[in-house]
Amino acid sequence: MLRRIAPLLLLWALTACRPDITPERPNILFIFADDQRADAIGAYGNDVVQTPVLDRLVATGFNFRNAHVMGSIHGAVCQPSRAMLMSGRSLYHVYAQLDTVTTFPQQLRENGYVTFGTGKWHQSQASFAKSFGIGRNVFFGGMSAHDAVPVRQLQDDGSFSAVDTVAWSTDLFADSVIGFLEEHTSSGSDEPFLAYVAFTTPHDPRTPRSEYLDMYRDVDFPLPPNYLPVHPFHNGWMTGRDEQLAEWPRPEAHIKDQIGEYYGLITHMDRRIGDILDALERNGLSENTVVVYAADNGLALGSHGLLGKQSLYEHSNRVPLIIAGPGIPAGSTNDPVLLHDLYPTIASWTGMTPPPGVDGSNLRGMWERGEPGPRDVVYTTYEDIHRAILRGPWKLIHYPRIARQQLFNLEDDPHEMNDLSADTSLAALRAELWALMQQEHAAFDDPEPLIIPTDSLDSDVFDYRQVERRVDRWQPQWIKDKYFASMNDS
Repeated sequence: MLRRIAPLLLLWALTACRPDITPERPNILFIFADDQRADAIGAYGNDVVQTPVLDRLVATGFNFRNAHVMGSIHGAVCQPSRAMLMSGRSLYHVYAQLDTVTTFPQQLRENGYVTFGTGKWHQSQASFAKSFGIGRNVFFGGMSAHDAVPVRQLQDDGSFSAVDTVAWSTDLFADSVIGFLEEHTSSGSDEPFLAYVAFTTPHDPRTPRSEYLDMYRDVDFPLPPNYLPVHPFHNGWMTGRDEQLAEWPRPEAHIKDQIGEYYGLITHMDRRIGDILDALERNGLSENTVVVYAADNGLALGSHGLLGKQSLYEHSNRVPLIIAGPGIPAGSTNDPVLLHDLYPTIASWTGMTPPPGVDGSNLRGMWERGEPGPRDVVYTTYEDIHRAILRGPWKLIHYPRIARQQLFNLEDDPHEMNDLSADTSLAALRAELWALMQQEHAAFDDPEPLIIPTDSLDSDVFDYRQVERRVDRWQPQWIKDKYFASMNDS
């Protein structure tokens, strides 16, 4: 059994003397992870990953255990995910860019909030500058080496400095937000703040600092319950960059090692989140600060024979979402929510009215009054090749290019391993979900057809032997030697 990290001596005490209601215009600390699976938290039943700080947040906050990102129009899922989060709009009402829409930090700023941002933005410089009055160590790309992340500083005139590549990404971003909290307190300002910190972990390259890599080095990791050597059919996205980070069939040892590297990145991030929360308490801010923790998407890491996030299985599309702080009780819900519901939720704390075009729904009544979630159906999409509908325990995944469907009962089969689409006793249910998918397709202004008359794939059989793997420029030499050696042997 992997030895747990000794609990951090956090001074932060969200459960101590917490008011019964959220104060008007509270401070907001928004912590955003990059590529963290919803189940990669110890308190959620993961016996291997070491996340004592997130475990505490789980215990003291309100947990949305069925939170999803709606999907993506391209392989960099995190870009449209962040656009939806910041705008409160669904996928086909914002796509992937924020330049022409209002962001929730922008509206907070216009309503008297001090807005600070650090970390990964993955949007334009102009959209950051209109959203945040203070920006330190901002990364505008999609991914980079963690030990040399290229960052820029927001200048007083709204422009940005030249790239200054410094420090380790996790430490750089954590230290930046801690510095802001210290400075805001010492300034004596009575203005509320939004402090947004967007880590670039646990996105690959899976290269944790040595002490965190060593922490998991001798662990015999269990494979994911839905591990497969190869996905059972060609889903239209089998050879993207993420999928090439291990060979086919997926070697069990390589999957276990990559999980360990992934967890090392998460544990490092967890420790630094503890430092951020300590800074809240040290500066007397915790009693008036709401903390939001979320991630932009999940990751497969060997589940279903996949590695990336470019699918609509739960491991890639479901995300952690926790809200904690004054007036927010400990608890959880399985009612489905979407990440872009956070805009109107945050607006409800701050007295703002969301602008026209916001599609998300205010979640506040779920923890304050025990109200049901805002929807009983979740419609998710990926490019023009995957569509899914989730209602209650039932989930239908549709693949337009190969006229194939999968049907899962998530209550009985949470890991989506037993495809019931051929079960004739469920034909009526499948037809009902298919009709519902067509309704949601229209309601969300989805421009891609659900039925493609001419197959764009020669076959639904994935022949990995024909794939020439390539390594991207961000992977260090030891990753190349370990996971790409077979390329040199072939």
